[in-house]
Amino acid sequence: MKKFIRRPAVQAILGWILAAYMSLIRHSVRWRHEGLEKVAPVLRGEAGVVALLWHGRIPVALTIAPVLKQTKLAHCLVSPSADGEFFAQAMAHNGFPSIRASSAKKGDSAKARALVAAFREAMAFVKGGGVLIVTPDGPRGPNEVMAPGALQIARRTGAPVLLVGLAASPAKRLGSWDTAMVAAPFGRGSAIWEGPYYVPADADDAAIEALTADWAGRLSAATRQAEARVSGD
Repeated sequence: MKKFIRRPAVQAILGWILAAYMSLIRHSVRWRHEGLEKVAPVLRGEAGVVALLWHGRIPVALTIAPVLKQTKLAHCLVSPSADGEFFAQAMAHNGFPSIRASSAKKGDSAKARALVAAFREAMAFVKGGGVLIVTPDGPRGPNEVMAPGALQIARRTGAPVLLVGLAASPAKRLGSWDTAMVAAPFGRGSAIWEGPYYVPADADDAAIEALTADWAGRLSAATRQAEARVSGD
């Protein structure tokens, strides 16, 4: 199955299918955004921004497009895996180019060099005033466990960090590691925006670890709040 998915023709077809689905959900679901008044000043500013959402909300993530594109150019940080390839293509079809980066296994020097290059590209993009969209529990999980990579980018660039909790109803949850949310068209959707948050320039590894745990909790709380909004609670 993995070899089949890696075929360029299959990747292209999956990319178009996902792009069409994401666009349908963006335009047909009745989305309500909360907290925009808190994040609007940083989106209107000249500085770059790092926006975080959980990997399982990728299918409904295009709702943030009109918010970000009003003021800034946005790129996605995407894994170079087979799954990441058709997601990157789907986002590109919807106007969001990707920067390809993933974690490297110990001893894999080629992937380590590629990772360093991707992070340099991401930092240069953010320093240039762009919005970098990151799923900090991807590409392998565990679900809703934040890796520190995005915080390292924020620390080195001084960029504000925004957390976005997303949910829609009616929706199905897949049996994937991230329990991906696949929404039905013409339902209700909620986007909860939190932030801006900052990583101090002098933050050491212990401080980064503490912030990572804190922000993971905040992002999960925003996601649960979005779920409550569309469930009517």
